Amino acid sequence: MPYYVYIIELDKEALKSRKFKKCNPNLNQDKPCFYVGQTCRDPEARFKQHKNGYKSNSFVRKYGLWLRKRTYKKFNPIDTREEAERIEKELAEMLRRKGHGVWSN
Repeated sequence: MPYYVYIIELDKEALKSRKFKKCNPNLNQDKPCFYVGQTCRDPEARFKQHKNGYKSNSFVRKYGLWLRKRTYKKFNPIDTREEAERIEKELAEMLRRKGHGVWSN
């Protein structure tokens, strides 16, 4: 079964959350915010699930705007869940280093 990583741009309203800001102490508020995830579903289908409240992350449900396909498509598909989880973590860390606000599980 293939796995996928995906990145969703979040509305800047997510910055009003203390929980979000606490996880992103070095964020540049002028840069976009993101949710980074991994799934065994097509990223488009998974984004719809988040927005519809099915196994959704609250930041994506409330603030999710759209998928940032150009940022993640080169990594997909991925052979194992373990590798997808590793790439998810690396993408989240890379975006944080660049000053973006990021939420990831």
